[in-house]
Amino acid sequence: MVLRAVAFATVAMAPWATPLLAETEASRTAGSQPSELQLQRSDYARRLEGFWLGQSIANWTGLVTEMDKIGGEGVHGEFYTREDWGKADQPSIWSEGIPSDLSPTIDWVFAQDDGAWGADDDTDIEYMYQHLLLEYQTSVLSPEQIRDGWLRHIYSDENTPFTNDRGEPENYLWVSNQQAHDLMREQGLLPPATSDPALNPHHDMIDAQLTTEIFGLFAPGRPDVALRLAKLPIRTTARGDAALAAEFYVVMHSLAANVDPAKSVSEQVVQLRSQARAHLPDHSYTAKMYDFIEASHSAGLSWEAARDAFYRRYQIEQADGYDVSSRELFCNGCFASGINFGASIISLIYGNGDYQETVKIAVLAGWDSDNPAATWGGLLGFLMGRDGIEKSFGRTFSHQFNIHRTRGGFPNDGLDDFSAMAQRGLQVVDRVVAQEMRGHLDRQGKFWQIPLPSPEH
Repeated sequence: MVLRAVAFATVAMAPWATPLLAETEASRTAGSQPSELQLQRSDYARRLEGFWLGQSIANWTGLVTEMDKIGGEGVHGEFYTREDWGKADQPSIWSEGIPSDLSPTIDWVFAQDDGAWGADDDTDIEYMYQHLLLEYQTSVLSPEQIRDGWLRHIYSDENTPFTNDRGEPENYLWVSNQQAHDLMREQGLLPPATSDPALNPHHDMIDAQLTTEIFGLFAPGRPDVALRLAKLPIRTTARGDAALAAEFYVVMHSLAANVDPAKSVSEQVVQLRSQARAHLPDHSYTAKMYDFIEASHSAGLSWEAARDAFYRRYQIEQADGYDVSSRELFCNGCFASGINFGASIISLIYGNGDYQETVKIAVLAGWDSDNPAATWGGLLGFLMGRDGIEKSFGRTFSHQFNIHRTRGGFPNDGLDDFSAMAQRGLQVVDRVVAQEMRGHLDRQGKFWQIPLPSPEH
């Protein structure tokens, strides 16, 4: 699909983006957008730290309610509302009547001050992709590099050192991620064959939406480049509307480097989501889901009413070509891309740019709740920076990260910290700016100078 370049030629500068003064003045005079984006590396590092911290807080908080509410008959069809925040957690579909062991109540889950945030599938594959880009010294991973990285760092059920609560092998892969890994391991297949609908029946599940957002941050202000970097990682596990949903997130993360500093975070988020919506084909159910939720918000519905209407329209009535329910999948397709994309858009729109409100809604909205929470926690964390998140909570947080909670084969026995992770992210951006954008660092090595596409391109 051809990206709508016009949507990307009308974005303004981020708080840490300083266009060349001469070009800014000329642009004001001409009434056009600047042709170059200048970003300070040190400020971008703090934003990347905010991305990792914001994701981790939201991910672990969302795990409390993951798969508690999925629709249908019985207790799992009785959705949460805002009144449930702070109240007792209810059992998930697989917990055999036992609430979450992370928290007895639906509330924030934080790492201990002297402890580490554990990796989860919302963070670990993004961490792995950053590692692979540096290991292979490339901006665009090849099919072989992706397969080899997956097989080197992701366990199978046969060799995993982890077990679940029932003592069974646990490799922290599900649905499409699991199928793609099996195809790599058992048949030697390479992406994008690993998401071929004929080989991977889970190609329209949520997986790519939670594993590829970071590619947007590797191409600041240039979603055209970000989508090129993310194309194969997305299609390692996703096709069709599921790939579109993942691309929507990548576009938003890329454009987050180029928001208008004169606007509130709420206004910035409206701008980002509107520009990302322009990437979705109007006929896709992903676009129609977005439009339905936006219309519900414009009509004055509460987020709970919008969620309930969305559930009826898509999971029950199967509108706009969304036919997951008719396939009689486990938990009625609770892992599906579409239903979880819709839940994420509800929290994004109704959260109104507020980190805590957005994450709370994502946690309470239902289905695979940790995933939308982590996506927006990461994006808003990037917009706010690490310091901004800590200020919003009135406290500091651990900056340690343990990738070996879920994956293996990384340096330092898997122990890392957000600052070091951000610094490595800068190295990836350095290469992308030079190789993919024809940009460069200034002479002091402090600013990236990134050419922006003209509207006609």
